[in-house]
Amino acid sequence: MKRFAVVQQSYSEFLSLIETQLEKRDIGFIYFRPFLGSEVPGSALQFDALFLLGGPMSPLETEEYPWLENVMHLIQAFRQAKRPVVGMGLGGMELVASFGAEILPEPRINAYWTMAHKTAAGEGDPLAEAVDGQPVLVWAPGAAVLPEGMQPILVDDAGRWIAVRPDENSIAMLFRPEMKPGLIEDILMEEGREVPEDVGEILSRMRELWPQMQQQTDRVVVALVTSLKLMQERHKPPVFSLKVEK
Repeated sequence: MKRFAVVQQSYSEFLSLIETQLEKRDIGFIYFRPFLGSEVPGSALQFDALFLLGGPMSPLETEEYPWLENVMHLIQAFRQAKRPVVGMGLGGMELVASFGAEILPEPRINAYWTMAHKTAAGEGDPLAEAVDGQPVLVWAPGAAVLPEGMQPILVDDAGRWIAVRPDENSIAMLFRPEMKPGLIEDILMEEGREVPEDVGEILSRMRELWPQMQQQTDRVVVALVTSLKLMQERHKPPVFSLKVEK
């Protein structure tokens, strides 16, 4: 059975709508919650792909959140094993950071609605084609300057990158296909959580576009499955259980 590792990085943010799409495809997934003190996997070999979810902290805040370094090691393990990696929001910034992107701490909460625009590098890319010309919600902690030679496949209205394929096995997104009104409401209720000043307008827009956004999430998942061959089960070494005989 195909099995994905999912790194959850805050109380409120999880796969949400994407869970249903994975379950329809008979893909299992296991959540790892390092922000609660749990360990992330030490190896990529027992999994077919890695999903890195959003969160409020910057990848630079390793002193306050030392587990962020463990997540970066995990990304490297999946890259070395040539397993697919998908990052969204904070996860997208962690992913591009592993390829040498410069992480900027500001804006502290980079959240806004924009139209997605396919670039020349995104021509023919399933993800870029799926959301080109569509409204998307960007939500990430800070910003990232892509390394020289890494071309985005999608940009926002101002020409800033919102999706990129660092290599054939990886996709990083600053826009959030898993977001839904209830998830934003949960973020608002999370104790001590910083939120955008215009979060009320962001939530209102999400409610207004909700039927359209559900369809968009479906298209994004199909694009990820196609782009990264997520339906292809990777070889996983057997797990042996040692039984001690008296």
